[in-house]
Amino acid sequence: MARDPNQLLLPANPVFIGFTLFVALALDCLQLGRIAAMPDFLALTLVFWNVHQPRRVGVGTAFFFGLLVDVHDGAVLGQHALAYSLLAFFAISMHRRLLWFGVPGQAVQVFPLFAAAHAVSFAVRMLAGGMWPSWTLALAPLIEALLWPVVTWLLLAPQRRAPDPDENRPL
Repeated sequence: MARDPNQLLLPANPVFIGFTLFVALALDCLQLGRIAAMPDFLALTLVFWNVHQPRRVGVGTAFFFGLLVDVHDGAVLGQHALAYSLLAFFAISMHRRLLWFGVPGQAVQVFPLFAAAHAVSFAVRMLAGGMWPSWTLALAPLIEALLWPVVTWLLLAPQRRAPDPDENRPL
C-alpha cells in the first residue's frame, strides 16, 4: 500500500532509529546468517534510514555497524565496513530522487545498491582468500529488494500516527 503523499509524518525518534539498527544487527548475528541467500537486515535498515533520515544515519554509522558485523562474523576486518559505507554513501546521494518514486519503484532503485554491496563484500572476501560461496548468494540482493516495501511500512509506522488524535483534526 503506497503512502499518501499528503500525509504528514512525525519526526523520527532517534531512540527508535537506534533500536531498529540494533535489532537488525541482532537479526544478522543469528545463526541464520550461515544461509547464503539470507538477506542482510542491517544493510536494509541502514539504507532505509540513509534515505529517510540522512542527517541522523550517515556513512560513519554504517562504518561502525560494518565493523561490528566484521568482528562478530570473524570476517576480514573492514569487509562489511567498506560495503556498508559505500552503500550508505550511494543511498544518501540518491535519497532525494528515490523519494519521488512509490515504494515498489524504490525497491527497483535500491536493488543495484544491494547487489553492489554484496559484490564488494564478495570481492574483499575473495581477495583475502576466502571460500567460494554457493550460487544462492546472488539471491540475497533480490530478497532485500523484495523486502523493501515491508521494511518501509514497518519503519514508517510510528511516524504515521497523529500526534494528537482528534475527530475534528484527522492529520
